[in-house]
Amino acid sequence: QVQFVESGGGLVQPGGSLRLSCAASRTMYTSAMGWYRQAPGRQRELVATISRYGITNYADSVKGRFTISGDSAKSTVHLQMNLLNSGDTAVYYCNSQPPDDAYWGQGTQVTVSS
Repeated sequence: QVQFVESGGGLVQPGGSLRLSCAASRTMYTSAMGWYRQAPGRQRELVATISRYGITNYADSVKGRFTISGDSAKSTVHLQMNLLNSGDTAVYYCNSQPPDDAYWGQGTQVTVSS
């Protein structure tokens, strides 16, 4: 059973930056990885994806501010988040893309507040 473990969240002021990291409990093959987030009272949404070949895609709301990177051989993925605003406050998760419900981890909380 694979599980993803996310880290790097925290409290940051508007305009600040955070770098999230995610590692799989064991090396796995997946054609793409994604970062997702869920804000209170809202559905989980896809934030960014990276394919096994390094092709990236971003939600319009984070384009130009967030950068996804990863090492498919190690099943690790990172999310560099810059120019954070209150709308980015959420629990952030990583998973395969498309996501597998069996792989969801605990997530890491990101709170943007002054």
